[in-house]
Amino acid sequence: MYSILMITAAAVFALCRASHYMPNGDSSHECSLGPDSNGKYTIQGPNIRASFVPYGASISNLYINDTHGIERDIVAGWDNASYYSIDRQHPHFGGVPGRYANRIKNSSFVIDGKKWSVQPNENPTVDHPDGVDTLHGGPNGWDWRNWTLVSLSENSITFTLTDSDGNGGFPGKVISYVTYTLGNMTWDFKMTALSTTNKTPIMLSSHTYWNLDGFANNETTTALNHTLWLPYAGQRVGTDTILVPTGDIIVNKQGDANDFWSTPKQMGADMASPIMLGNCGYGCTGYDTCFINNLRNLSLTENWSSNLLPVAQIQSSWSGIQLDVFTNQDAIQIYSCNGQNGSVTLKSTQGTPDERFIQQYGCIVLEPQDWIDGINHPNWGRKQIWGPEDDDIYTLEASYRFSLISKMAT
Repeated sequence: MYSILMITAAAVFALCRASHYMPNGDSSHECSLGPDSNGKYTIQGPNIRASFVPYGASISNLYINDTHGIERDIVAGWDNASYYSIDRQHPHFGGVPGRYANRIKNSSFVIDGKKWSVQPNENPTVDHPDGVDTLHGGPNGWDWRNWTLVSLSENSITFTLTDSDGNGGFPGKVISYVTYTLGNMTWDFKMTALSTTNKTPIMLSSHTYWNLDGFANNETTTALNHTLWLPYAGQRVGTDTILVPTGDIIVNKQGDANDFWSTPKQMGADMASPIMLGNCGYGCTGYDTCFINNLRNLSLTENWSSNLLPVAQIQSSWSGIQLDVFTNQDAIQIYSCNGQNGSVTLKSTQGTPDERFIQQYGCIVLEPQDWIDGINHPNWGRKQIWGPEDDDIYTLEASYRFSLISKMAT
C-alpha cells in the first residue's frame, strides 16, 4: 500500500523558469531554483504559469493571457507567502481543506458503531462558543498547516503532509501528497491520502477563488458577469440555515435559480430574485451549494479526463478566458464569494488603480469533491471512510483546461 503513495523525499530538484508568457508562448524572464523573494515556488507550461506556497499547499497566482494579450492573474491570494499564516480572516485562499472538506454536522460521526467527536470551528453559540459544526477539518485543518515540499520541476510541484492520529479529534494517522502540474494552458492536480492506522473520514478539495478578469474589469467589481455551466448538476445537497446538510437531495428544476445544467447562464442572472434570499444560508443571497454530478448518464470516475463535457465551465466575455473543469469527483461546491466585504486586499498583480479590494461577489470558488457530510448520511452510499485495510487509497484528480474564446459554446 505504501508503494502506491510514497514519493521519494530525495527527489532531484530541477531548475524552473518563472516565465512571463507572451501570446506566442515565449518567455521574457527566468528565475533560479527555490522560492522567490516572496516565498513562492513558480512552475510553468506553455502559455501558463503558476505560483504555490507550502502553507495549505496553496496556489497563490495563476497567469493566463486574455484575448487582448494582456496577462491576467486570475486567482485570489496574497503577495507574500508569510501572510497566509498571519491573515485572521483565513478565507482558505487556494488551499487544500482536509482531512475532511466542507461541513461535518454536530462535529461528530460514527465509524463501526463508535461515535467520534472532532473540534468545531463554525457557528458559535452561547452554549457552544467554539461552534456547532466543523468546517474544512476544523481549527487545525490542512489548509492552516505548512506542507513539506518534496519535489519540484519546471512544470510540476509536489507537497506532502502527515496528520497525526487524534489531531483535532480525528482517528488515524494520515499521509497525504498533492501534485500540481502545468501543461499547455492546463492545470492538473492529484491528491492522495492514506490512513495508516485506523479508519477515518477523508475528503479533500481545491479551494481556489477565481476571477477570470484578474479583478481588473473596469465595468464591474464582481464576478457576476461570469457565465457558469454545470452540465451534470441535476441535483444538489439540501442544507439548513447554517449550510449543514439535512439529508435531502433536491432536484434542480429547469429554469430555477439553481439550474445551471440546462444552459449556461451568468452567475448574477437570478441575484435580484426574491427566491435567492436564503439560498446560501440564513439571510444570504448567492450560492454556497453542493451540486451533484448525476445527469446525462455518463460516468465521471471511469475515463473522467476524456469526457466530452466538463463538470463545470466558467467564462468571462470581458477577458475572453474560459475554464473547463474535468474531475473524477461526483459533486462540486459552488461559492459566489458572498462573504467577501471589501476588506481583503488584492495582490499587486491584480485589480485597477481605483479598485484594490475584493468586493462581495468578486470571485467564484469551484470545489470538486464528493457529497458533503456523506459520513453522516450512510444511506447515500458514499465511500468517505478510509482505512489501512482498503485495497485503494483516497484519490482526487482534476484537470483545469483554459482557452480563449469570444463566446461560450452552448
